[in-house]
Amino acid sequence: MIKIFLMVAFMSSPPWPSVKTQSYVYADEPTCQQAVADFFNYYESQSDFYKSNVVVDAHCLEFESFVIPGFEPMSYGS
Repeated sequence: MIKIFLMVAFMSSPPWPSVKTQSYVYADEPTCQQAVADFFNYYESQSDFYKSNVVVDAHCLEFESFVIPGFEPMSYGS
C-alpha cells in the first residue's frame, strides 16, 4: 500500500445540471496543497462576471492506495 493525496476540485454554475469535479493524484501533501492554492489563485484571477457565475472549491484527500502501475511522484511545475 502507498499513501497518496487526491486533489478534488468542484465547480458549480446555475446553468449546469450538476456539480462538475476534476481530480489529480499527488505523491505528497505539500505538492497537493500547492495545487489547491494554484487552483484558487487562477479562479481569483478571473473576471468578476466569471466569479459571479461559477463557484469553486478544492480539497486534498489523503488515503492509502494499492500500488498504481506507472504512477511516479510528479515533479510539480514540470
